[in-house]
Amino acid sequence: MLRRDRLIRMQIHQFLDAGLFAISFWLAYALRANPFLIHYFHQDPVSPFERYKWLYLILIPSVPLVLEAQGFYERPILYARGTTAWQLFKGCVLISLGMVLTLFVFRSEIARWVPVWFGGISFALVFAKEELFLLALKSKLAQAQYRRRFILLGTVDETSRIRDKLGARSRETLEIVAELDLNNVPIQRVVELLHEHSINGVLVSAKRALFDQVEAAIRACELEGVEVWLLADFFRTQISHTSIDDFYGHPVLVFRTTPGASWENVLKQVIDRLGALLALVILAPFLLLFALVVKIGSPGPIFFRQQRSGLNGHPFTLYKFRTMITNADQLKHELAAMNEMSGPVFKLTNDPRITPFGKFLRKFSIDEWPQFYNVLRGEMSLVGPRPLPVDEVRRFNDLAHRRRLSVKPGLTCLWQISGRNNVKDFKDWVRLDLEYIDNWSLWLDVKILLRTVPVVLVGNGAK
Repeated sequence: MLRRDRLIRMQIHQFLDAGLFAISFWLAYALRANPFLIHYFHQDPVSPFERYKWLYLILIPSVPLVLEAQGFYERPILYARGTTAWQLFKGCVLISLGMVLTLFVFRSEIARWVPVWFGGISFALVFAKEELFLLALKSKLAQAQYRRRFILLGTVDETSRIRDKLGARSRETLEIVAELDLNNVPIQRVVELLHEHSINGVLVSAKRALFDQVEAAIRACELEGVEVWLLADFFRTQISHTSIDDFYGHPVLVFRTTPGASWENVLKQVIDRLGALLALVILAPFLLLFALVVKIGSPGPIFFRQQRSGLNGHPFTLYKFRTMITNADQLKHELAAMNEMSGPVFKLTNDPRITPFGKFLRKFSIDEWPQFYNVLRGEMSLVGPRPLPVDEVRRFNDLAHRRRLSVKPGLTCLWQISGRNNVKDFKDWVRLDLEYIDNWSLWLDVKILLRTVPVVLVGNGAK
């Protein structure tokens, strides 16, 4: 995959592995210092652990270096257990021997069983981490979220060569949805596939004679916020957010209109999951209370479930507290003439389908609380464009509006803090979403979250 993605993934694993080895050393020493084990094995008492804390200054930086030297971080994402075990075993042995050698050089003695237990415990912890990571990657949820759908675009020979080059390595992270010949396929067909399969990116490989077609494809994808990976040595273009990377050894130019892979992006995902988990724990009693009131207040289910368009238009099931009568969808067409929002979105003040208690839930956005579960699942973010129903997205009459789908949808965004439902023109809604995408930073997310709290507490602009 792209070098930047691989680098971030490797750094995350290096950080975790260093921490697990540090914990292993403490556990090994705690076992050797356990009074029961000392008595049972007739061992001598050991010195306090504080005497050996200085070893962490050498141990923590050396762990990633030793494991990297064994090729531990060069394995495919879906790796073979045997390869993992062997490389990790060699790394643990070398690190344990290195600890003994370091103690010898500094003329510091340690109980002989500590390095042995340290090697065994560190092997067990890191291998367990790898197994948990492998299990998570193989889950249906991870496959749905992290397996990226791509189109191969170029000449027949080029697309065939790329497919063969990728081989089994791409199956773990990439799904090639279609291979299109630039000589014979119109750009409109590419656009149709983007919509039909919620494509995450287009991989282009073409000769210089086809640069006009390549440029047309890039423009079509740029309009919708879909990444384009161009296999080329160099390509002159005025398109912004162009970055150079490599794709399994091939130089590529990435034309991106959304924030690329970065530590800020990783931190955003961590904040999303932890924030959603914390919110669900804190709000659990209130969620149960409101669920009970919804059930008693009107006949029908507690939760409203609807297919919404997520990242790149990929549908997911959104959860809300039900605030309308059960046949609300059937009555929607009768109210279409009263729609107060221009464009494909339906908004109506004093909607007669809303239940009495539903008005209260909507006023303070309490009906949105179950979406913390969507954030926890990775389908949404705390901050991002609000997800629209799939049928409304299909009615977009301006393809540029689809660029709001190029990032994960969120619980709140600039639209929420800029008058919320007082925004009447869908183009203004999209403009605010694109402003967020083009200027995204972690600090912007923090500011939006802080400004959302007072807006929600006073029910400003809600309907």
